[in-house]
Amino acid sequence: MHRDEKDLLMGTVAAGIKAKLESRFLPELIEIVDDSDKHKGHSGSSEAGETHFTVTIKSSVFLGVNRVSRQRLVMNALSEELAGPVHALSIKALAPGEA
Repeated sequence: MHRDEKDLLMGTVAAGIKAKLESRFLPELIEIVDDSDKHKGHSGSSEAGETHFTVTIKSSVFLGVNRVSRQRLVMNALSEELAGPVHALSIKALAPGEA
């Protein structure tokens, strides 16, 4: 599947997350996975989905920044989403050269 096709399958919340993270961090890699279907019936879940996400992002912004601070940077960038539609966010924030 090409990148454009993946973007078309992305929901509006995921697309907003992607746009904000791309703008703020200029990542060389970004992956956003909607895990909402794994949390049906749990607290914070919605029938509409787009409540639980896993984000993997690799950016030079994270060079020399510890893991907790990287997570805070991402969470601050997504503060509106975390205050609204997003109930849970798993973050893997990497600097170039890290896996």
